[in-house]
Amino acid sequence: MLYDVGRAMSPRAMNWRPDYSPALARRELEIIRTDLHANAVRICGLDPTRLITAAEAALALGLDVWFSPELWGATPERTLRYLAEASALAEPLRRKYPDRIVFSVGNELSVFMRGIVPGRRFNQRVRLLRKHFRAGTYTPALRKHLRAATTSVRRNYHGPVSYCALRMEDVDWDLFDVIGINHYLSAASASRYPRVLEQLLATGKPVSVTEFGFPACEAADAPEMLMLGLNVRPMSMIGQRLPFAGRKIRPRVRTIYRRDEAKQARLLVEQIDLLDRIGVDGAYIMSFSFPLSPYDPDPRHDLDATALSLVRSGQRGTAYPDMAWEPKQAFHVVAERYRRMAAQNGPQPNS
Repeated sequence: MLYDVGRAMSPRAMNWRPDYSPALARRELEIIRTDLHANAVRICGLDPTRLITAAEAALALGLDVWFSPELWGATPERTLRYLAEASALAEPLRRKYPDRIVFSVGNELSVFMRGIVPGRRFNQRVRLLRKHFRAGTYTPALRKHLRAATTSVRRNYHGPVSYCALRMEDVDWDLFDVIGINHYLSAASASRYPRVLEQLLATGKPVSVTEFGFPACEAADAPEMLMLGLNVRPMSMIGQRLPFAGRKIRPRVRTIYRRDEAKQARLLVEQIDLLDRIGVDGAYIMSFSFPLSPYDPDPRHDLDATALSLVRSGQRGTAYPDMAWEPKQAFHVVAERYRRMAAQNGPQPNS
C-alpha cells in the first residue's frame, strides 16, 4: 500500500496531506496492517521528519517499508542535498530494523524534478515528455543524476536502494539493489502490460511495482485517466481559501465522471492476481487516502470519483468513527484478497 504523509508538487505548493498528524498516521497504518492485511507500505512525502515518524510506526506494527523521500520541482543539486539529509536520518532506523527497509532515491524524476526534461513547471515537462522519450534525449541527464543520487545515499544509508521509475524511463538498473516501476494498467495497455515486467524480472533482480491503481468511476481503466491529475476547477479550490466565505464554497470538478466503486474494486483485485501470476516481488496500491479530493454525493462536486484512494475523504466515518473518511468497496475487496493470500500461501510479496 502507498501511504502519503505529505507530497507537494513543489516545495511551496499545497501539501497533499493537510490532515496529517503523527497520531493519525499511526492509526491509519494500524488499519492498513490489521484490517487491510497488507505486509508493506511505500511511505512517501516531502518532510523527512514525517517520513521517519511514519516509517518507525509502520515497522513497529510489522510492516516492511519502502522509504520514499520526494522533493518535487527542485533542481538536481537541491535534490541531492535533500537525499543526503534523508538518508542520514533513515540509517539509524535501518539498523534498528535490519532487512525491513528499501530506500528510494526518487520518483519519476524526468517529470517531477527540474533538469531532465526541459521545463520549469511540471505541466511544461509533461507536455514535452513523449517527444523527449522518443528521441532519447533525456537519458544521459537522468542516468547521470541517478548515479550521483545512489552515490550520495550510499554514503549514509547501508541498506537496499531503489528508484520508482516511470515506465518509459531508460534506467541503468545496475545501480540499484531493487527495481521499482510505477506501472499502471489501462484497457489499451493490457496486452503488453506483462511484457514490461517480464523483461525486468529477467535481470534477476527483485522487481516491485511501486504504484498501480484505479479511480472509483466508470472510466477507471480508460487511458486518459492515467494523466488526469486533480479533477477540479482551480477557481473553486482558490475560493475555499477565502476567509469566512470559503467555508461555504465546495470544490467543483472540471469533468463529471460517473462514480463506480464496484469497478475500481474489481479492477484492483484483477491486477493483484495478475501481478501475483507474473511473480513480482512487491506491489503498492496507489493509494490509501487523498484528502484533497473529497467525496460528495453530487457528481458535480465529487472529486473522489477520480481519486485512486481506497477510502473516500470528507465525511465522518461509520466503519471507523475516529476517522474523517469511509472505506470504498475496494478497501473491503482488497482486504479480503490479501487475507486469503496470506492464509493460503503464507507471507506474500510486499503489497
